[in-house]
Amino acid sequence: MTNYHITVAVDGPAAAGKSTIAKRIAETLGFTYIDTGAMYRAFTYYVISKGIDPEDEAASVKVIDEVVIDLLPDGTVLLNDQDVTKVIREHLVSQNVSYIASYKDIRLALVEQQRRLANNKSVVMDGRDIGTYVLPNADVKIFLVANVHERAIRRHEENMEKGIPSVLEEIEKDLIRRDQIDSGRNFAPLKQADDAYYLDSSDLTIEEVVKVALEVIAHKTGIKAHK
Repeated sequence: MTNYHITVAVDGPAAAGKSTIAKRIAETLGFTYIDTGAMYRAFTYYVISKGIDPEDEAASVKVIDEVVIDLLPDGTVLLNDQDVTKVIREHLVSQNVSYIASYKDIRLALVEQQRRLANNKSVVMDGRDIGTYVLPNADVKIFLVANVHERAIRRHEENMEKGIPSVLEEIEKDLIRRDQIDSGRNFAPLKQADDAYYLDSSDLTIEEVVKVALEVIAHKTGIKAHK
């Protein structure tokens, strides 16, 4: 085992499986998992709960100082000490999170917290701009993708398992719209880092994707899974 901390960045479009894969990698290697998407979802939920239109940048930015988001080791997401783990996955939040995530002032506030979370420990962090902006010097960068129809099916099945209302056609349309917003925003857009490993999961199982990702990490860092 190395005597320094390893950072793994997993980026890619919505519903590509980043959270699932990043979490599995972290568990396998004994690293800390940081779900940055949950932070933007929690902020979006707060904005909506305050009656603010998420497309109103000025109004959304105004509440930055009112929001405290904590990510617990067991995956629980706390918003001002309230457990919002389930509600932030609902459709209304999914529809609007890309607007909130596109606002520079909100990204700067949350990125500062994300970088603090990555200090002094080995982490796997997933999002849209981890390898390009949040952790540009990450030891390993993986850009995880899948075709939009496959991503929609995965998100739909995930929602159904969690008891969240879900319509496949609506999810697919929403993913296409979110891809456009995430890739087209001016500040820290979704894009593959020059030194990231491109991994298309469209026709792969979760186990196969994790296997490839762990091989990439082992090649880059020398750290191999022991379980």
